[in-house]
Amino acid sequence: MLKSTTRHVHIFAAEVQAEVLYPSDRKLTLDIDPDNEFIWNDVALQKVYSEFERLVAQYSGQALSDYNLRRIGSDLENFIRSLLQKGEIAYNLDSRVLNFSMGRPQVGGSKS
Repeated sequence: MLKSTTRHVHIFAAEVQAEVLYPSDRKLTLDIDPDNEFIWNDVALQKVYSEFERLVAQYSGQALSDYNLRRIGSDLENFIRSLLQKGEIAYNLDSRVLNFSMGRPQVGGSKS
């Protein structure tokens, strides 16, 4: 099964049926932030899914390859980083792994 895994994005050339992945050359499945490193809201998640669909459409007609999946995964990582930098998502400080792989958390200070 073709797949691309980055720290926050897992893409599989597969379909999910009864929580099992079945290889497919017609369907891509996206798993966002499998380690729950971020705090997500529905709007931010929808933005990631929309960006994923846009990137998949951009590669339409090209061969389904490891290289193309890795490019989509890398582009999604950068998109997630932009959401974090804009404050649309935040680090989950209760996550089992505190890696801060997208940059140090921003802490609001009092303005005196």
